[in-house]
Amino acid sequence: MAFLAIDIGNTRLKWALYEAPRPGAPLLGQGAEFLDHIERLAEGPWADLPQPTSMLGCVVAGDAVRRRAEEQLHERFDCAPRWVVSSGAEAGIVNGYDHPTRLGADRWVAMIGARHRMLQQHGAARPMVVVMIGTAVTVEAVDADGKFLGGLILPGHGIMLRALESGTAGLHVPTGEVREFPTNTSDALTSGGTYAIAGAVERMVQHLRQRCGAEPVCYMTGGAGWKMAPSMNGSFDLVESLIMDGLLVIAQDRALAS
Repeated sequence: MAFLAIDIGNTRLKWALYEAPRPGAPLLGQGAEFLDHIERLAEGPWADLPQPTSMLGCVVAGDAVRRRAEEQLHERFDCAPRWVVSSGAEAGIVNGYDHPTRLGADRWVAMIGARHRMLQQHGAARPMVVVMIGTAVTVEAVDADGKFLGGLILPGHGIMLRALESGTAGLHVPTGEVREFPTNTSDALTSGGTYAIAGAVERMVQHLRQRCGAEPVCYMTGGAGWKMAPSMNGSFDLVESLIMDGLLVIAQDRALAS
């Protein structure tokens, strides 16, 4: 009953093999590959893995990257590729996007994983802010009933720095440190990007608190989440596996067994 979960972002493919397609299932193995190295999966990290009976993934990197991942799946495993597409409702989350299927699958899955975690931790439903810090940054608002109210998208640190370098003459400096009062260009750039992201999260928490009349639970995930953690105000949980958690919840909800 082993279950393979795959998250294909803009930079890396993350994978995790679990004992079964359900939340809390024991982890049998995990890893990540940059998108340029997907072709090494079947004969590399996946070579000695047990055979999964099912898989489920989310992909935002485009069809060409998805097909390359499917080739590796077919080469190594005997299970049908399944990919999450955002819908009107699934696993306790109702999609409030104007066009539900256009919502990024990673955002959708992360919200599903966050709601399951929130109910497990707090027992009663509470509003949530779900933040993903990666190549891009997303900040989602979900009310206590599981309704996705809307979210923000803004550039991650790397995109911000590249945009400033390309649009500002002579601005080519290494990454600096986050400072309250930066006194050099490197620190000013790093601090500006960090506080821009932190400010967007704080504003969404404020909006959701006013909308719901309750203090939101805040979850943060993504490859660069640890960089943001020291600069965040308020309480939040940094959860590295939030998308994998969501894939497990969806797999159980869909009763994936093969």
